[in-house]
Amino acid sequence: MKLFESLKREYTYIRCVTRTMYRMRRVKPDATRIIVDIIEEHAARRPANIAILYQDRAVSYRGLDEGANRYAHWAMAQGVKRGDVVALLMENRPEYLMAWLGLHKLGAVAALVNTNLTGQSLAHSISIAGARHIVVDAELGGNFADAAPLLDPAPVAWAAGGPVRGARDLDAELAISSPMTVDRKARAGLTCKDKAFYIYTSGTTGLPKAANFSHLRMLFMMYGFAGAVNAKQRDRIYCPLPLYHATGGICAVGIAFTAGGTLIIRRKFSAHEFWDDCRTYRATLFQYIGELCRYLLNAPAHSRDGEHSIRAISGNGLRPEIWPTFQKRFAIPRIVEFYGATEGNVSMLNYDGTVGAVGRVPRYMRAVFPTRLVRFDITKEVPVRGEDGFCIECAPGEAGEAVGRISEGPGRGFEGYTRSADTERKILRDAFEKGDAWFRTGDLMRRDEHNYFYFVDRIGDTFRWKGENVATSEVTEALGVVPGIQEVNVYGVSVPGADGRAGMASLVTIPGFDPAKLAGKISLAPFARPVFLRLRPELEITGTFKLKKADLVKDGFDPELIDDPLYWYNPASARYEPLTPPVYADIAAGRMKL
Repeated sequence: MKLFESLKREYTYIRCVTRTMYRMRRVKPDATRIIVDIIEEHAARRPANIAILYQDRAVSYRGLDEGANRYAHWAMAQGVKRGDVVALLMENRPEYLMAWLGLHKLGAVAALVNTNLTGQSLAHSISIAGARHIVVDAELGGNFADAAPLLDPAPVAWAAGGPVRGARDLDAELAISSPMTVDRKARAGLTCKDKAFYIYTSGTTGLPKAANFSHLRMLFMMYGFAGAVNAKQRDRIYCPLPLYHATGGICAVGIAFTAGGTLIIRRKFSAHEFWDDCRTYRATLFQYIGELCRYLLNAPAHSRDGEHSIRAISGNGLRPEIWPTFQKRFAIPRIVEFYGATEGNVSMLNYDGTVGAVGRVPRYMRAVFPTRLVRFDITKEVPVRGEDGFCIECAPGEAGEAVGRISEGPGRGFEGYTRSADTERKILRDAFEKGDAWFRTGDLMRRDEHNYFYFVDRIGDTFRWKGENVATSEVTEALGVVPGIQEVNVYGVSVPGADGRAGMASLVTIPGFDPAKLAGKISLAPFARPVFLRLRPELEITGTFKLKKADLVKDGFDPELIDDPLYWYNPASARYEPLTPPVYADIAAGRMKL
C-alpha cells in the first residue's frame, strides 16, 4: 500500500509539473509575447467567446480587446509611453482589466492601488509608484479627495463611472477613443523582463510597499495556475477576490485568459450569495483565500451546498482544521493549495490535495525549485548560522524560515520594491556559500519526510512564553475546531515584569458560548494555551482577507482601555474568568501568577 501511495504521489506531481511547464514553454525573459498578445489572439480566433461575466454583463474577447484599445488610445493621447506609470484606484469590474491591458499595449506600468486605503496610506501608495496619471472610480472619489492634498507632485486624476472632485472625465474621453488595435510599435523593445505592475504589500505592519512585478512573473504565475487546474477553454472561474491583488488579479485572471476561458467577476465577496453565483454563472473553478473558506463554512448549512459545477478550486491559506469539513460539506472534487508571495521567488503547489500542505518539492526537483528551510532564532528574528558562518538547513519536522535562491530565469528572480532599502532587507546573503543570495519569505514552515511543506507561522507572529516558542497557527487550529467559535485571531501581548509575550486570542463566537468551559475543550501545552481572551463581534481583515493584528497587540489586555469582554486563564481554578480592573492591576503588579 505504501509503495502504491508513493507511486501515485510521484505520478501526480510529475504529470502536473510537466503539464504546467509545457504551457510555460514560451515564457522567457527576452520574449516579446505578453498577455495582451494572448488576448488579441483570442479576439481574432474566437471573438464571440465570453471573456468576462459581471453582474448582467457578458463581455466577449472582442469586446475586452476593444475596451483595452480604447484605454490605450486614451493613454497615448495623454503622452503615456513605455515605462510610464498610471495608477488604478478602481473596484472590481471589466473596465479595471481593460485599463491595465490597454496600458500594457503601450508598455506602460499599472500601479494596482488597494481600494481600502485612505489618507496617508493611499497618498503614500500613489507617490512611491511615481504615477503620472490616476484613474479613480467615482465611488472611491472621496478617498482620493482626502489623500490628494498629501500628494506632491499630484498625478492627473481621471474619473470613471461618474464625477470625482478635481478629476477629468475619463468616460467622455473613452467614448471618443478608437477601439482599433494599437500598433505594436507603441511598445517597441518591450520584453517579458520589463515591468508590468506595481502590486502592493498589505501594509498590516506599516505603510504598504510597492513590489515590482514584471510581465515574466505575470505569465509565470498565470500559466502556473492554469496548468495546476488544467484550465480549458470551456472553464469558468469565479473570482470574488480583489483584482488589485495577485491572487485574484493575476492567478484567477490568468487561469481564464491564458486558456481562453471565462472570468466571473464579483464586485465584493458575499458568503450569502457565493454558491448562488456559482450556480447562476455555471462556474467550474474558483479562487479562494483561507478566510473566505471559513466564512463559507460558518454560514448556515443549506440543502444545495453541494449543488454546483465546481470541479476544482485553487488558493492559499485553507487551514488544516477546516479543510476536510469544507471539502466534504461543499463536495469539492479537488483542492489545489499553493504558497507564494507577490514579490518573492518561493512558490509551490499542493497538486494532490494532501490536507494542510501548502506545496511539495521532491528531492529530485530541488535544483529546479531551490526552496530551503533554514533554522531560525525566534527571539532575535534572524536565521541561525553555524560555526562556518553559513545557515543550517532544517531537518524534516523542524520549523525554519523558507528562503528561495535568487537566480536568472522565470520564477527565480527577486524583482524587489521601489525602494532599494526595502529590497535589501528581504535578501539573505552568503547563506550556504559565499556570494549566494536568497529571498527571505518571512514565513516559518516545516517539511515532512515526503517533502510536503506546511505553513507554521509568520515571523513576528510567533512569540515566546515561559521559555517556549508558540506558533499562533497551532493555537488557531486548536481553537478553530471548538464548537461555538467561528473566527480566531491569535497574537502575543506584553505582560509587565514577565519575559516574552503571553498568548491572547480574539474570538468571534456564537450566542451562548461560555468561555469558562473553553479550557477543557482545547488540547494545547500549558505554555501555548492563551492566557487572555477577547470576545469580538467581528475580526478586522485587510482587503485581501488577512487578519489584522497590529492594533490588537497594541491594545493589550487592559479592561480600562478595551470595551470588549475580556477573560484570563486562572491556573488556580483551571478556568477562564472575567478579567476585571482589580485582576488586571494584580497581574500588572506581579501579584497574580499566570
